[in-house]
Amino acid sequence: MKNFSGWFRQIGANFTSGMQRFMYGRYGHDRLNMTLLTVGLVLCIICLFVNSIIWDLILTLGSYALLIWAMVRCFSRNTYKRYQENRRFLLMIDCIKDRKNRYFTCPQCHQKVRVPRGKGRISITCPNPRCKHKFIKKT
Repeated sequence: MKNFSGWFRQIGANFTSGMQRFMYGRYGHDRLNMTLLTVGLVLCIICLFVNSIIWDLILTLGSYALLIWAMVRCFSRNTYKRYQENRRFLLMIDCIKDRKNRYFTCPQCHQKVRVPRGKGRISITCPNPRCKHKFIKKT
């Protein structure tokens, strides 16, 4: 029985080292991947309770597309591009969660500007030292 457990341990070690070699240089998972996988699985579960054939097909294709997109992102070797996608996603989530501030873009240099909510119509000065453009927005 001792040899049997050693054999399983060796198989596990070989599998782990093989997966580590395979994933070397690949992106792996991040918050965007986890969100894609979660939404894909939720769509799959919703698909089980839908009676319409058309909606069932749409939800199934949507869930498969999200799951495949998450897998492609996970195994991608273009790590910089995947990192930038995840960074933009996290910035978008932070803007949605931030209820105390509004975000505007400068019409001249497209710099993001954060201003407090509920101040009425205010004059906003772009924080970019080269731009300093002033524009009026309602918060």
